[in-house]
Amino acid sequence: SGNIKMNELTKYQIDQIEQMIAQDHVVHWELKRGERADIERLISISCYRGIRHQDGSPLRGQRTHTNARTARKQIRK
Repeated sequence: SGNIKMNELTKYQIDQIEQMIAQDHVVHWELKRGERADIERLISISCYRGIRHQDGSPLRGQRTHTNARTARKQIRK
């Protein structure tokens, strides 16, 4: 009702909160799983973006001569 701490909630209240969250919102792990599936699909069809994902290079046309070097070195270690 008011400001209640998590450890003071009943099992019923916790279940209600979980149901409300699961109804309309994508939970964090579901979103990550979907993103990973999308990337795997791009890699499997060998499109430009999939190849760039594999290489760890920028996908959206960013400059790679100087700016992407640091990010690529960190990924390849």
